[in-house]
Amino acid sequence: MIRLIATDLDGTLLDDEKRLSPDFWEVEQQLVDKGILFTVASGRQFHNIAKVFERIADRTVFIAENGSYAYHAGTEIFRVALDPKHVHDFIRIGRQVEGAGLVVSGKKAAYIESREPRFVDEVIRHHDALEIVDDLLQVEDDVLKFTLADFGDIVTNTAPRFEAFAPHFNVVISGRYWMDITDKTANKGTALRHVQAHFGISREETLVFGDYLNDLQMMQEARLSYAMRNAHADILAAASHVTESDNNGFGVTETIKRLVLASS
Repeated sequence: MIRLIATDLDGTLLDDEKRLSPDFWEVEQQLVDKGILFTVASGRQFHNIAKVFERIADRTVFIAENGSYAYHAGTEIFRVALDPKHVHDFIRIGRQVEGAGLVVSGKKAAYIESREPRFVDEVIRHHDALEIVDDLLQVEDDVLKFTLADFGDIVTNTAPRFEAFAPHFNVVISGRYWMDITDKTANKGTALRHVQAHFGISREETLVFGDYLNDLQMMQEARLSYAMRNAHADILAAASHVTESDNNGFGVTETIKRLVLASS
């Protein structure tokens, strides 16, 4: 019996135009009626995710910042911050990447210093609490995630500069232009385990959906794991199943209706 459903957001629950399935709210209500806990697990900022799901925020679990933060109905379930010294190292290296934009994601807000229009537009799409500052090194907040945007080639241009940190931090390419760094103990899988423990829900009672590399650990925390048809090859290999439709065909809600709600 499924008691918890966790899904990634961009490229998974949302289509490429950042829209939910037209019947999402009806499907979510049916899950509530069956006593199933709905969880959104994203690399996005908590404030941004909560706004997308404002109408059901009081009953939804939010896993934000690639698993650095988990929250439900006024209760902080999990949080792990980066050491400020290391954040400053990331900032100094990131500033050396030509054309790159840096995001320091804190608990209170996200902070940027670049005012380049394309970068700012992309950051605004994923952050509601956002501050433009003169110097990221002066930010005072619990930093949950450091992000670098590279519109050139994130794999060959940016990632090699941070390889030395990989043994001690989660250094993950989380999208076409994005690379995230979080504490070694922070990922969507770790956060999901804390959520499961908080509600007394087992791995066998969990269903997850994902599409990209930052969803990999989450795949391992559920008996039923679905890669989106449009997923990265490593996610397709790691998941126990693949959705029939991609995110533009709203494969998450389609699968939930067929797998979980068909008997209703």
